Amino acid sequence: MAATFVVASLFFLNSSVKIPFLFPAFQGLNSLGSRNSSSERSHLYWPFSFSPVSSCCSGAGSGDGSLMDSEGRRTGGIVDTHFGNFTENPKNESFDSKEEESPRKNYSQIGRSESFSNVIDKGIVSFEIRKNESVSGEGQNGTNAQNGTVDLLRMEMNFYKKECDIYDGEWVRDDTKPYYLSGLCPYIDRDFDCHFNKRPDDGYIKWKWQPYACDIPSFNSTDFLEKMRGKSLVIVGDSLNRNMWESLVCMLRAGVHDKNRVYEISGRSKFKKKGFYAFRFEDYNCSVDFVGSPFLVRESTFNGVNGSFETLRLDLMDQTTPMYNDADIMIFNTGHWWTHEKTSRGEDYYQEGDHVHTRLKVLEAYKRALHTWARWVDSNVDPNRTQVIFRGYSATHFRGGRWNSGGQCHNETEPIFNKKQLARYPSKMKALERVIRDMKTPVVYMNISRLTDYRKDGHPSVYRAEGHNGVHAQDCSHWCLPGVPDTWNELLYASLLKSGRGSWAN
Repeated sequence: MAATFVVASLFFLNSSVKIPFLFPAFQGLNSLGSRNSSSERSHLYWPFSFSPVSSCCSGAGSGDGSLMDSEGRRTGGIVDTHFGNFTENPKNESFDSKEEESPRKNYSQIGRSESFSNVIDKGIVSFEIRKNESVSGEGQNGTNAQNGTVDLLRMEMNFYKKECDIYDGEWVRDDTKPYYLSGLCPYIDRDFDCHFNKRPDDGYIKWKWQPYACDIPSFNSTDFLEKMRGKSLVIVGDSLNRNMWESLVCMLRAGVHDKNRVYEISGRSKFKKKGFYAFRFEDYNCSVDFVGSPFLVRESTFNGVNGSFETLRLDLMDQTTPMYNDADIMIFNTGHWWTHEKTSRGEDYYQEGDHVHTRLKVLEAYKRALHTWARWVDSNVDPNRTQVIFRGYSATHFRGGRWNSGGQCHNETEPIFNKKQLARYPSKMKALERVIRDMKTPVVYMNISRLTDYRKDGHPSVYRAEGHNGVHAQDCSHWCLPGVPDTWNELLYASLLKSGRGSWAN
């Protein structure tokens, strides 16, 4: 009751300034932040900030973070605090579902029957009040400020709850973006540097992903690097994961004072060829690496009666595994190369043992490759030391053709606002989810398929490297940087915080 009285009093102070305050109820707690050792200052602080956006412009684990079964045995599967739209939920199976579109949730109605002091006791640390302003957007002259403030606080608190699906949300306009300025990060591939390639608009960098049920923390490069001190993070996969890697390097580099202490170990400036690339952050003794492995499994050669020909070994991991098998964080992806065009239409291409399949469907081959990847992870990764993450399929937006037949996305300047225009949920991701569920090793699944499907405006299109420009050579699968992959790394940061494992413990 005392806390309620204090808060109610502060709400009605006749002041024109913000009133930040902290609750003494949180002194003595140490699970939400670090404590100042001074006896005069024992407040708690978040190691990151939450940044709710109110102006919408769009239409049981173990101590180390692994999962446990009912008998207390360690098990794997998708880490349940990170899941997105799974196939078990028919409402989310298709992006163009016929169901009635769910309205934007009104968080001012959450927890009305719960006392304000009880909400405080659950772990909210600090917030601000403005005179004559309804925090929730309800009512007039702040008459609902108390309820609104509780709602914002619950949004922050809910981030750590299982019910917060950070991949279920919408894009909202945010003019504070990006984390690094266009043209100022020297490590962006020319094909991704839309600003350098003279794209005339910059609206594509002014969007923030806002989950419906909670707020995600703003990306904090210093906190990220501190938690990575003495460790290695490796991103493994195709050029879309290279897109993500370059974004992450630029986001982290932006928070480093002496940029000369961030460098590529091999001295390379171009990262298109397959192989191993590593950026070292000297002040933190950590590295952020990329390993090109578009299929994750091994590209090989088969010596047949009529000569040798290229095959894909569905039963063997790629030979790059020694480059990352001791990493502290592994981030995988594969999907964009699993097409008929890149796999000889499945004819005399897929190999298992000494047998080359005369014909095998792409999806079936993809499933078998994923099982090979899952077996390797379960056999070679220590879940007490290493966190495994799989980034889902990134949507493409070719219209009027495919990537190799004149497909275009030029002059797209806004996201998709109508959910009925979204594509069906990728069958490859349904297969991936089933594989992850059967694994012993806990895997964080970054289900970015739907959130990328909205962003038809974010691709390089004709604004690629010099010599590739033209309406018949458009890139509608990769993403401009700064741009959409920055959001993937925001969600990566949020997922690691939410997992609370090792140095990422809350």
